[in-house]
Amino acid sequence: MTDIKQVVVIGAGYTGMLAALGAAKRAKGRVHVTIVNPWDRFTERLRMHQIATGQQLAEHRIADLVAGTGIDFTQGWVTRIDTAARTVEVSTADAGQVWLGYDTLVYAVGSATDTARVPGVAEHAFTLNSPSSAQDMAAHLARQGDSEFLVCGAGLTGIEAATEIAESHPNVRVTLLSRGEPAEMMGAKARAYLMAALDRLGVTVRAGVSVTKVLPGGVELEGGEFVTGDGCLWTTGVRVAPLATEAGIATDEHGRVVTDTTLRSVSHPEIYAIGDAAAVRQAYGVIHGTCQSGMPMAAHAGENIARQVRGKRLKPFRFGYIHQPVSLGRRDAVIQFTYGDDTPRPWYITGRAAIFYKESVSSSPIKTYGLSKRLAISSRMLATTGGKRNKPVA
Repeated sequence: MTDIKQVVVIGAGYTGMLAALGAAKRAKGRVHVTIVNPWDRFTERLRMHQIATGQQLAEHRIADLVAGTGIDFTQGWVTRIDTAARTVEVSTADAGQVWLGYDTLVYAVGSATDTARVPGVAEHAFTLNSPSSAQDMAAHLARQGDSEFLVCGAGLTGIEAATEIAESHPNVRVTLLSRGEPAEMMGAKARAYLMAALDRLGVTVRAGVSVTKVLPGGVELEGGEFVTGDGCLWTTGVRVAPLATEAGIATDEHGRVVTDTTLRSVSHPEIYAIGDAAAVRQAYGVIHGTCQSGMPMAAHAGENIARQVRGKRLKPFRFGYIHQPVSLGRRDAVIQFTYGDDTPRPWYITGRAAIFYKESVSSSPIKTYGLSKRLAISSRMLATTGGKRNKPVA
């Protein structure tokens, strides 16, 4: 009789869900998969800014997404990983505590906006770290009349949030605060289009400033200037849960699990790490956390788990970026196409074509999850593996 291997997946976000479904499908009859997640609903992190502006999105229960696959779902928080005993400690949603044993662990805990680095962020700023925090922001905006709102951080999350707020709440004047220039990783033409869209929507951009403190009525900048605001969204800085580091698993300076070429931990090969909590190196450098890279990682981890239980050689993971898609409200977008190392190519698209493209490639993963129940989705179906670099990367 086949020895059933226990696979525990920590995190049921974009990557954890797909890795669990992939392993269960590809290694059916050889593995038993358990997903652990704090919430019983699947959270679409890429669309959190829409929830924060009052838009209603479809809700999906994790138990429904894995129905018919043989995957078990445990709602709770993993508080400890015991690598010697190969168990994880879970504080369950009903205030209980369970230990789950594993032969293979998939570490897919994701990341969150860092609220500890700057004083006052945790107490006075909204974040997009969870559906509840996004809903709190939506309720706040719905109560506002003529008002000011601050968005701290001009990365893609900050830009998408600022444009959604400005479009959904025209009575709210939005100011985008950032150390660097908005979308500075894009090519000049795509970035010029993005800046024009911010101007069209009435978003004030203040680049080259550093927020040193968040207060109830605004933020304090380096140098002492106070910028007033009736609300503040914090989108800058990323933190990873300390679970892996505390367990003695090899991590980098950011707390991400350092992996080998097959996505296994370099110190504990029974652990796969994927998504934002994994430090996965490619020829051009370490992959930065995005859904664009996370979904292929997840599919590849599922493939390798199946190969491992069958005694086959594991395959290395290769990935190249292809684009930087940015929504500019619900009626506009810009897509910057990239080389494999995420530096910009000359090509970009805007407007309706960009909206159609973004919805096609960055839409809800629910259809992918449904398909993965019937087919063995490979990482090659979700990613590119090449892409020339247009400049050296250290």
